[in-house]
Amino acid sequence: MSTSPSPAFTCNCGTWRYRLTRVIAIDGPSGAGKSSVSRLVARRLGFQYLDTGAFYRALAFHLTRKGTSPESPDAQIIDAVRDAEIRLDGDKVFLNGEDISDVIRTPEAGHFASVFSARKSVRDHLLMIQKDAGRHCDIVAEGRDMTTVVFPEAQVKIYLDASEEGRAQRRYLQLKEQGLPITMEEALRDVRDRDFRDKNRDIAPLRKAEDAFYIDTTDMSLDEVIDAILKRAR
Repeated sequence: MSTSPSPAFTCNCGTWRYRLTRVIAIDGPSGAGKSSVSRLVARRLGFQYLDTGAFYRALAFHLTRKGTSPESPDAQIIDAVRDAEIRLDGDKVFLNGEDISDVIRTPEAGHFASVFSARKSVRDHLLMIQKDAGRHCDIVAEGRDMTTVVFPEAQVKIYLDASEEGRAQRRYLQLKEQGLPITMEEALRDVRDRDFRDKNRDIAPLRKAEDAFYIDTTDMSLDEVIDAILKRAR
């Protein structure tokens, strides 16, 4: 007897198949503060936080583990992702039942997530998983194409931005707190490299949706950014 696959996203707000769910979609470049802000906005509203970057990091980790490179043909990537079961449960990320929450937060994992995300076969595989999360929960979803591709119908759309130097500083401090060796020069280079890939890829490039509310977080505190989003949501 066959069984249904485990859901990719654990929703703690119950089963709501017969009501309209609410989505706050947040996009922006690397280091703009999306993850911290989105997690806290979700907590304040009682929504679920959808960390779409974790999906990309987990799938990239799976692909590299299987010896697939970002230059591999689509047929090879499609074949490699078939046996990848990714599940998010709170802050935990599971790949085929293995907890990979820590290993996918390294700079190397972030690099491969960024380069693999430019491949159509990877984005197509994850698109429906992400969309499905919004059908069952009230969510705050953050990423690079939440407002333009995944949830273009979201009730609230936000584009978070900040200066290159400000984003590099956040990246530097984040990795230092994790005990990872990095210099400010390396952090700035990483931010610039990601910006170039995200904004210039052929598929779902990073851009501000026309109806997204723009917030420059460079000189704002975390609480100020959260308050601005909550005001917009209400």
